[in-house]
Parts: sequence; C-alpha cells; structure tokens
Amino acid sequence: MHIKKATYIISSPSYEGCPAPDKPEYAFIGRSNVGKSSLINMLCNNDKLAKTSGSPGKTQLINHFEIMSAGRVEENKKPIPDYKWHLVDLPGYGFAKVSISSRRKWEQMIENYLRRRENLTQVFVLIDARHRPQKIDLDFLENLKKWEVPFSLVFTKSDKENQRTVSKNVKDFLEAMKKTWQFLPRNFVTSAVKHTGKNKILAFIGETNEELLSATKPKK
Repeated sequence: MHIKKATYIISSPSYEGCPAPDKPEYAFIGRSNVGKSSLINMLCNNDKLAKTSGSPGKTQLINHFEIMSAGRVEENKKPIPDYKWHLVDLPGYGFAKVSISSRRKWEQMIENYLRRRENLTQVFVLIDARHRPQKIDLDFLENLKKWEVPFSLVFTKSDKENQRTVSKNVKDFLEAMKKTWQFLPRNFVTSAVKHTGKNKILAFIGETNEELLSATKPKK
C-alpha cells in the first residue's frame, strides 16, 4: 500500500468529538516516549505530521489524520480506486509527569474511545524493543482483551540495541503473554530511523482495508 497524502483533521478531548465514523480507523498507542510520533511520521512519509518531543506526555488528545491511499491496478485483479481511512494518535500511558486527576482523565478518555468508537478497525500497541517485558504494557493488553478490542504489537526503536537483544526482548514479551493468552497477536519489529517494518505494517493495513471495501460493496 502506498500513502499519497496524510492530513491532520482534528484533536478531540473525547470520543464524542471525533470525526464521523465513516472510514476504517487505525489507532496507535503505547507507553509514553515509546516513539509513537516518529513511527507515525515514518509510515506517512511526513516528518512533521505528528509532533515529536523528548518529553513524555505531550500527546494529550485524540488526534485524527485522514490518509489517502493509492488504489491498485493489477493484471487479473479487480481495480481498487484511491480510498481514505483514519489514522489516530492516542495519548501514551505510563510515565508522563502529570497529576493523578489528569492521568485518570486521560485513561477514561482512552478507554471510552477504544470501547465505543464503532469504526475502530485495529489498534497498534507500541512496545519499546530496548527493554524487557514491562508490567504496564502487559496490563494494558489485558484491558484490550477484556474490552474485546482487536490489536497488533509494534516493537519500536529496534535500531537502538543490537539485534540479539531486540530478538530476546521480543521473544520474552511474547512468552510473557502466553501465560494468559491462548493466541498471540500479529507483531512487527520496527525502526523509524531505518524504516524497518514500514512496508509490513502498511501492507497489513492495505489488506485489511481492501477486505473492508470488498465487504461493503453492494451485491449485484
């Protein structure tokens, strides 16, 4: 899948203020300072799309971007025209230096969005590949299971450690999940610097969108 254009739409303090739920929607979330903005910018080929910062907790609202993806024309396949979908940058969880009341407000905002946003297609949960499994990440995934929210894992910053360490941390995280999960989710190992994992994530989003487009077409 090729992204032709990515445009910022709106930042909302609650799911009620989000754009009309008329397009497939993919949300990105992770512990504060996990590299979420850098990953989003890398996927969209725009270094200035999502605001990056060295200070955790800068994303405090539900940020919507409208993405225009190029259609597909292949031999022996039905053509697919250009189409639009939403990419959502959610506030991080974890180490942001904010008051307890502000943190609880963020948590409620995120929970309401994840549980009530009807066009939410997939959540990409970002995990820092430099570290061993963190309880806060595993606990968040348990909430997604309880809320029946579909998700994939994205291990970030793989260029910041040697490959052996990254592979071990990814393996250890998946092994930790096996203690409470019968089936493991799809996972991607990425680097915003080296563009590692970019094509795989976009291919997955593209395939999912094409399935949704085919399912919503009226039958003749």
